[in-house]
Amino acid sequence: QVQLVESGGGLVQAGGSLRLSCAASGRTFSNYAMGWFRQAPGKERDFVAQVKTGSTTYYADDVKGRFTISRDNAKNTVYLQMNSLKPEDTAVYYCAASSRQLAIAAWEYTYWGQGTQVTVSS
Repeated sequence: QVQLVESGGGLVQAGGSLRLSCAASGRTFSNYAMGWFRQAPGKERDFVAQVKTGSTTYYADDVKGRFTISRDNAKNTVYLQMNSLKPEDTAVYYCAASSRQLAIAAWEYTYWGQGTQVTVSS
């Protein structure tokens, strides 16, 4: 069992920045690839970014150049730095853990956090 707790969500204006954090506990954090997903009302839970155990990263096309995922294994924490935010980024953001080398679909992730709301105003 891995427990994940997100924090850092809130309300920001378009063009602003926000950093999300995900604190992990339970099984060894460094053994898992970590991902961020988001879900807006009426939409699928979409892949946002992934950082592998070796710190290799992968991003969805619509966030490349704006979002940065990183991990601090010593703190058992993964981050999502979000810059140049747009109203269409508004969603509940979820942290997740996967044992796969490359995982961009929600079903490939075993453990999930509770989500944190991000709202971007125009």
